[in-house]
Amino acid sequence: MYSPQASALLALQCMDLTSLQNSDTPAQIKALCDKAASEFGSPAALCVYPELVATARQRLDSLNLQQVQVATVVNFPVGEDSTASVVAATERALAVGASEIDVVMPYLRFNAGDVQHCWQLLSAVRTATRDRAVLKVIIESGELASATAIRAASNLVLEVGADFIKTSTGKVAVNATLEAAEAILSTIRDSGRDIGFKVAGGVRTVAEAEDYFKLARALMGNDWVTPERFRIGASSLLQDVLRVLGNVNDQAELVADDKKGLY
Repeated sequence: MYSPQASALLALQCMDLTSLQNSDTPAQIKALCDKAASEFGSPAALCVYPELVATARQRLDSLNLQQVQVATVVNFPVGEDSTASVVAATERALAVGASEIDVVMPYLRFNAGDVQHCWQLLSAVRTATRDRAVLKVIIESGELASATAIRAASNLVLEVGADFIKTSTGKVAVNATLEAAEAILSTIRDSGRDIGFKVAGGVRTVAEAEDYFKLARALMGNDWVTPERFRIGASSLLQDVLRVLGNVNDQAELVADDKKGLY
């Protein structure tokens, strides 16, 4: 049975709390880190631009939030940087504290049929991050022509050996959709590979997050949705999560139920 509080807590635990605005400043990222220190727990990661990774890592550490990962984006958002520059950007981000890399697949090249270029770039980033960072590949599902194309892109990511397939940058007209999520998740299921899924772009409420949880459970099993396999990239979702959890009458009961695995 659907419980808003259970979904809110799971959304918090699976969240990549994100700020990817060109106007972002160190002060704003520090404030974002402060939001991650909620009374109900913390998100899985913060996702910021590469030049703000060090700021985020230092602030999180000062808040004793060492468990919160710092993610960043490369080849973002258009996906048209050279392989050499993307690898160099990845190395710089790792050097200053990034532990998760979200790389944009060259989706325009993919749409044009240049799968080899996509393979080479993603493989180079996989090599740079192997045993050093979680690798999420953004396929920009809203820019792909069909569910068939989404599945083909997902299979490419599987072949590269990434850790997550991510729907979107949040910077195009169509971002995350349940239809795209179903295509990606079913491809993961059919492959038998142990790879995660990240939905990003447009998930603003706990109810919307629950729609994706429900879909993932239906396709992958009730125990599949964990922060190790499922992430939500979001900026405004945290506000609704805290609103829902703030309406819980008995905080001790919420914590107890979480420890029992009910949430």
